[in-house]
Amino acid sequence: MVEALLRCPSMVRHIAMFRWTDDATEEHKAAVAEGLAALPSAIPSIVRYTFGGDLGVNDGNFHYVVVADFADVAGYVAYRDHPAHQAVIAERIAPIRAERASAQFEIDG
Repeated sequence: MVEALLRCPSMVRHIAMFRWTDDATEEHKAAVAEGLAALPSAIPSIVRYTFGGDLGVNDGNFHYVVVADFADVAGYVAYRDHPAHQAVIAERIAPIRAERASAQFEIDG
């Protein structure tokens, strides 16, 4: 009983990683960051949102990562399907995306 009370309710974390095409410019990458930065104010289901370029410490890493937390799966789906998010993908990410990997999993809230 005590253990159940101490446990925080779970949340959903979404991670997306990207490798850019060889012709992706710094301007393209800045446009991705600008588009992503606008999403938390446009999509109410986002609880926490971070993103940024890889530091280049290890060879073979993806170039860019987005980490987003949601109260539940429905919040993630609302983000995934939101027109503002879809526009950032179509207009800013897709033109320079060579590869993408993602996962969604539960975390303690």
